[in-house]
Parts: sequence; structure tokens; C-alpha cells
Amino acid sequence: MKKVGIIITDPGDWTARALTDAARKKGFSPFILDLRAAEVGINTITDEPIARKLTTVFKVGNIDLRDLDAIIVRDVGAGAFEGVSLRFDILRELEAEGIPVVNSPEAIRNAANKYHASYLLARAGLPVPETVAVQDVESALRVISRFGDAVIKPVFGYKGKDIARVKHGKVRFSDRKIESSSLEAILNKLLEERGMLYIQEFIENPGRDIRAFVVGGRAIGAIYRKAASGSWINNLSQGGSADRCSLTEEQKEIAEKAALAIGTVFAGVDIVEGMTDNLGKEVKIHSSQTGGSPKILEVNGTPSGKGIFDAWGINPAEYIMEYIVSIL
Repeated sequence: MKKVGIIITDPGDWTARALTDAARKKGFSPFILDLRAAEVGINTITDEPIARKLTTVFKVGNIDLRDLDAIIVRDVGAGAFEGVSLRFDILRELEAEGIPVVNSPEAIRNAANKYHASYLLARAGLPVPETVAVQDVESALRVISRFGDAVIKPVFGYKGKDIARVKHGKVRFSDRKIESSSLEAILNKLLEERGMLYIQEFIENPGRDIRAFVVGGRAIGAIYRKAASGSWINNLSQGGSADRCSLTEEQKEIAEKAALAIGTVFAGVDIVEGMTDNLGKEVKIHSSQTGGSPKILEVNGTPSGKGIFDAWGINPAEYIMEYIVSIL
């Protein structure tokens, strides 16, 4: 029986459980692994006076990771830089030794780094909001003034946390209230914490965005993520709700191309529809129309499958396992 490692940090996570069940249905023996418990040993062993053999041991508990036939990454865990780097290095090294890792460490890093992901998407000719990366307050103020309505995101953020919207000089965070303070003071604090600011134009939208789930180069389904009452952020983890979405051909195409540009086998591609006036021209003011030119907000390389399952009954884990079968 082939062995598949499922990398998780939360054993109760819906997607982790779905991957485990799907692996069993496909005849695999699944191993639930938390790389925060991984141990690596590197030794040089002298077999003969001249010949030397380098051996490396990768283990989680009593499981030798080299014995796995494939690895699926749900979550490597956050934390201090060196710990996260070690976990990615382990996956990269196992991949180099011939074990398929899905998604690959490179793809997950591409997706996790919003700045680099924007670059990769734009280089592939895909539509993204206008984006500027700056490293000083004066430049940030100039960009924000030009945009009029701007969003400042942490480059390595997740679940819609710590996102700031700046409109008419006023700042609203996605997940917290702030004490009264000047825009310049807030920007200075963010720069002190992050060392740079990743700023995007805010795309006026009908109070929702689209999460398209792509597996093996094909969009298998999508949901609308609707912002909670009084909120401007659509993430389900920030109180948003999910409804069924039927993708247009244009939306389907850019979702599939986005996953390819980032290098993911499976991905959650977030798309904002934009708004149009009655003549079909894109506008940045509130409107009853819900058309407009779609733009890619980001690509998630370790997405949850729960939203699309709840809305459609589509289980992405089954598609992911079918892909694993196809490559072994």
C-alpha cells in the first residue's frame, strides 16, 4: 500500500480530515504529520579510508519521511523565521530526493509572498490591481493620494488579518479598531514593523469577491465570499459568508492561468469582479451593476476546501488525490 504524508498543524481542520479520508478511499495509507515536530540528522559516515557517504535522516516521531510515496501540504505552520525556513527546507530536500510534494515548497512560497505573487501574475499577463511597493512614508503617502482609495496588506499575511484600507485619509483595519492617530503615524508604525509597504488600489465591488478552486490546471468550482454587515473585507475567517458562484469563461480562464503562473497544483484564486456603469465602463463608485473587469487579488497555495464543499458539495480533496494517483 502506498504511503502519503499529509502535512498539517491542526488535526481537526476540515481540509486535513478530507484529505485523510480521500487518501484512504484511493487506497493510500495516510500519515498525518506536523512538521513542527520534525527532526533532521546530517552525518558524514566513513565507510572506507577514502570513500565517504553523506546520510541525512528526516523523521517525525518514528516515521521516516523518506518512506513516503508522496506528500500533500495543508499547513506547515507559522512562527519564527528560522523554524518556518527549516520546515520548507525539509520539503524542498525531500522533493529533490524524488518524493512528489504537492503543493511544492516553491509554489507555496510564491503564493504566500503577495508582492512576488503579484509580480508573477502580472508577468504572465494576468489582470491584478495596480500595486506599488515602497519603503518610506513619503512615497506611501504619494501612492495613497494617487489611488484615493487604497489597501495596505502584509506581504505574508493570512486570513484577512492586518489589512488596512485608507480612504480620504482615514484608516480602517480588517480585524481591529485603532486609536485615533494620523495617517503618517500609522504608516510609520507599519513601516517599523514590516520594513516595506505593499499598497494596492481598492477595487470597488458589489460587497463580495470570488474564491475559485483550481486543481491540476482546472477550475473545479467557485464561491462568492460576501463581507459581513458593516465590513469591507470578504474573507470567511473575518465573518464573511459563502454562496454558490458559477464562473464566467473569463473568470475560469484567469483562475486557471493564475494557478499555473504561481506553480500550484491546487489553489484558491481570489478574484474581484469590479463594477461597471450602465454603458459597461468600469467605475470606482458604488453601483447596482456587478459586472466589470475581473482582477486577481491573490492566490492561496494552502487553501481550505470547506467553503466550496458547503456551497456545492464539491470536495477538492478528492480531486487532489486523483492528481496524486496520476503522477505515481
